[in-house]
Amino acid sequence: FFFQAEDGIRDKLVTGVQTCALPILALIRELQREQGSAVLFITHDMGVVAEIADDVLVMHQGRMVEQGPKRQVLKSPAQAYTRDLLAAVPSLQPPDTARTLNGPIALRAHQVGKTYLSHDWMGRSQSHTALQDATLSLRQGETVGIVGESGSGKSTLARCLIRLIEPSEGDIHWGTHAVAQLNERALRPLRDAVQVVFQDPNRSLNPRRTVGLSLMEGAMNFGCSREEALERARHWIEQVQLPVQALERYPHQFSGGQRQRIGIARALASNPSFIVCDEPISALDVSIQAQIINLLEDLQAQFGLTYLFIAHDLAVVRHISDRIAVMYLGNMMELADRNALYERPLHPYTRALLSAVPVPDPVIEATRQRIILQGDVPSPMNPPSGCVFHTRCPFAAERCSAEVPAWRNVAAAGENEHWVKCHFAEELEGK
Repeated sequence: FFFQAEDGIRDKLVTGVQTCALPILALIRELQREQGSAVLFITHDMGVVAEIADDVLVMHQGRMVEQGPKRQVLKSPAQAYTRDLLAAVPSLQPPDTARTLNGPIALRAHQVGKTYLSHDWMGRSQSHTALQDATLSLRQGETVGIVGESGSGKSTLARCLIRLIEPSEGDIHWGTHAVAQLNERALRPLRDAVQVVFQDPNRSLNPRRTVGLSLMEGAMNFGCSREEALERARHWIEQVQLPVQALERYPHQFSGGQRQRIGIARALASNPSFIVCDEPISALDVSIQAQIINLLEDLQAQFGLTYLFIAHDLAVVRHISDRIAVMYLGNMMELADRNALYERPLHPYTRALLSAVPVPDPVIEATRQRIILQGDVPSPMNPPSGCVFHTRCPFAAERCSAEVPAWRNVAAAGENEHWVKCHFAEELEGK
C-alpha cells in the first residue's frame, strides 16, 4: 500500500489553485525532513519545480532531455526543449498593451444567486447557497477571468450565466434579451449565442462520433442544413489550425491539445458571440497550454469573441483577461482591470492568491514572502456569518464576523472600476 512505502512518488498533486498547493508542498517537505525520505515529484508546473525540487529531470517523448541541479536547469538550461518549456510559462508581468473596449454589452448579470434545496433522511429540508449576489458585465470582444479555489462558485456562476442551470435570484441579459426566468422552450432560439469550451475534451467529445459529426451537430440543432453545417465544420476546423481531413477521424486519434482545438471548433460552429472557457487548459502540458491560449486570443481578435475564462492559474488569467473577478465560497470578493488587480490587490484573499503563484526562478522563490491561509474552506452548507472569508483572513476584526461587507467600487485615480467586498479595503492598502 502507498502508506507502507518509505519513499513516496508524488504525481501531479498540486495542479489546482496555488493556495491549496502551498500547504501540500510544505507538508511534503516536513514529512521528508521527519522521515528522511526521498521524493520523486512529477509535475508540469515549473514554478512548483522551483519551489520544491533539489534536482530536476526534464523528459520529452519518453526520453531524458536534461538533468541537473535545480538552479542550473532553471536558470541556465542547456537544451532547447527545456528553454521552450520555461518560455511557455506565463508571467505575472503585465502584458505589453491594454485594450480599450467600447463595444456593446454582450452579457450582463445583476445580483445572481443559486441556492440548492435538499432533504435529509428524516425529510428535513436543507439549503446550500452555491452563489450569491454575483454582478458583472462583459462587452463584446472582452475577456473576463474568474479565479478562486475549488468550491468558490466559479462554475456555478458560469452555468447560471449561460442558463445550463436556473438561477434562484437575479437578472441575466444576453445582449438585450432577459433570460434569467425563461423556460427552455423560450431559451432555445437564443442558445446559439452562447457556447462552452470544457475542461476535459476526452469527456466532452463523443468517442463514437467522428469529429465532423460532433462539429455539425450543434449547427444542425439550431436549424442549419447538413450541407451548411458541414461547411461550417470545415471552416472552423481550419481556423483552429487542424486539417480538413481531421473531420473524418475519431477523438481518440488526436493528442490532448488537438482534442481541445476540436472542442473550441465545436463551440464556434454555432457562431456564438459569448463563450465560457471552463478551465480549458488545466489538463494540458505547459507548452500546449501556451498554444491554446494564443489560439483563443487569435480567434477573439479575428471574430470579436467574448470570453468568460475560468482558471486556477493566475498567471494565465492575467495574460488573457481584460478584467478579473476573484471568488470565494460563492461570493465575488474583488473585480478589477487585470493590471489594477495584480498591482493593487485590495482584498486579503486576492493577496493570498497572488502570493501563492509559483515562479520558475529558484532565487526569487527562495526570497518571496508568502501568505499561507490557515484552515480549510468552510462548508457551503454552513458558511461563516458576516464576511465568509473572516475565518481565514489574517486581518479579520470583530466587525467581519458580524456584518456582511458591501460590494463597493473603490477605484483609484486612473482606474475605471475596482470592486471589492471588504470592510477594510482602503485601510489595508499598502500593508
